[in-house]
Amino acid sequence: MRIERIELRHIKMHLVAPFETSFGVEMDEQHVIVRVDAEGLIGWGESPAGAAPFYSYETTQTAWHILRDFLIPSVLGQEIANVDDALERGARVRGHNMAKAGLESALWDLFAKARGISLAKMLGGTRERIAVGVSIGIQPSPDALVQRIESYLREGYRRIKIKIAPGRDIAFTSAVRNTFPDILLQVDANSAYTLDDADTLRALDGFDLLLIEQPLGYDDIYDHSKLQPQLRTPICLDESIHSAADARAAIELGACRIINIKPGRVGGYTEAIKIHDWCASRDTPVWHGGMLESGIGRAGNVALASLPNFALPGDISASKRYFAQDIVEPEFTVDAQGMMAVPTKPGIGVEVLLDRLEEVTVRREVLRA
Repeated sequence: MRIERIELRHIKMHLVAPFETSFGVEMDEQHVIVRVDAEGLIGWGESPAGAAPFYSYETTQTAWHILRDFLIPSVLGQEIANVDDALERGARVRGHNMAKAGLESALWDLFAKARGISLAKMLGGTRERIAVGVSIGIQPSPDALVQRIESYLREGYRRIKIKIAPGRDIAFTSAVRNTFPDILLQVDANSAYTLDDADTLRALDGFDLLLIEQPLGYDDIYDHSKLQPQLRTPICLDESIHSAADARAAIELGACRIINIKPGRVGGYTEAIKIHDWCASRDTPVWHGGMLESGIGRAGNVALASLPNFALPGDISASKRYFAQDIVEPEFTVDAQGMMAVPTKPGIGVEVLLDRLEEVTVRREVLRA
């Protein structure tokens, strides 16, 4: 398939409510949307790198640069046999996984449409619906957190994840567990602690949590291997895992018992599937994280999460959880059982609303063969 045209859009979508984590408060989401045109078909992808280098060193600006100046020239005007072919052409670029994921996801969409099958089927998905949870940012008080959770439980979410940080951890988690003794509950520290905080983290064992996500350094595996034996609760690694090799090292060193897979963080669906498959071979559960993607990236996340070893509900909430209006239709919704339907139409299975996309576009560039 000859790649004839690639379009980049830097988008800015306002959140319906501020989203606070241990590294700051977000009021909007800025990502890069990638459109690939070939032989009358269009593939859509999303690079979830944010405006600031807080979760990752990558930003919308670095993703734009790497895409425009390195990754796109490797495929534009070329005959591309499949996604693996494209990956080989861009393999000289080290790191910049979120930039790579933007182009790779658009190509997956393109080739799925060329075959007339859904992205979920193309990736090896086995489910028609997936269980989803909701991620809740740090709230001003335990009571405010409990009230927020009540509203999401009414909407059907099957699992609750709360963000924590030093000083806003034990009291908040205790309030949630005392109010909701039976819900599936997990906490996410986003690298806010060190080994010196082991006593605090051990105290979380008393709340019957599914997992504690990324308590220590964002680039650490070794210290997590020293912490996990001190806890009954499984540690789940997120920011530390950038490849299947990282996942293998973390599991074999005993640094965690669960892996969070985000295709943007690991460079795309190809590497995500490798992590999924390796973890399945070791009976290690995985679950799908979220990066507040638009409906374009969310559609791909849903497709990937339909693979069989995604054993826990993922952070793939309804569109309205984050945005007053998404840029796709139909928007993603959660039913009363906390389930989300996996799109079955060819490719990502949703239509991009071009007028709406234009409204949220900050910058646009078209590159032609």
